[in-house]
Amino acid sequence: MARLKRNHPLPLYVQLSDTLRADIHAQRLPPHAQLPSERELCSRYNVSRMTVRQALIDLTREGLIYSRVGKGTFVSAPKIDQQLKTLTGFSQEMSSRGSRTSSQVLEARVFSADPEIAQMLHIPIDSEVVQLSRVRLADQVPLALETVRLPHRLVPNLLRHDFSTESLYDVLEREYNYRLTRAEQTIEAALANPRDAALLQLVPPVAVLIMERLTFTDQDILIEHVQSTYRGDRYKFRSALAPRSMQLAIA
Repeated sequence: MARLKRNHPLPLYVQLSDTLRADIHAQRLPPHAQLPSERELCSRYNVSRMTVRQALIDLTREGLIYSRVGKGTFVSAPKIDQQLKTLTGFSQEMSSRGSRTSSQVLEARVFSADPEIAQMLHIPIDSEVVQLSRVRLADQVPLALETVRLPHRLVPNLLRHDFSTESLYDVLEREYNYRLTRAEQTIEAALANPRDAALLQLVPPVAVLIMERLTFTDQDILIEHVQSTYRGDRYKFRSALAPRSMQLAIA
């Protein structure tokens, strides 16, 4: 066990975070291993609880550890490196990585579109819209919040399905015969609001990635608008860029 030096120029909480970080990188603390409690760390390193908390806050902000309410603090798995090449849903993406997916349904309803929603979905004002909001989990860890809106006329009786276990994209393809072929999306960084942080079991202040997507079928029908909030400590998105000269040649 590394000893912390009280006469060292680095503060004790920095020395402690450096020690724990080294243990994580060397996999002496492997992914999903539970860290000792704050009390145990205080006793082990002979430091105050404030010192321990500051060290844990720093490691949380780096995405190296995460907390689960009522259960403790754990070592994070490597970030999910999601490539922005193909149009996939959360269930498909996580299943391809060998993870077991599930969802917690927060809201499932049909409502009349206000002017903003109507413009977003390219439908008349007061048209019926299906809204489905879920917490998306992989191996029982909440990774994202997702709110999907679809024109109700395109997906009648959609909410008879149990979307705590079913994949929306699978249902759209299997039952409604829609082939989702392209999307327009944006990604931006933000700080999680208190509600989102609580649902994602994060300790604020904490960064998240917000993605908005418009999804189209092979008939160029706008089928959905989705806003997803991803944990910034668990995700990174990757895309491949071609030289401008190649793009012009293709065009």
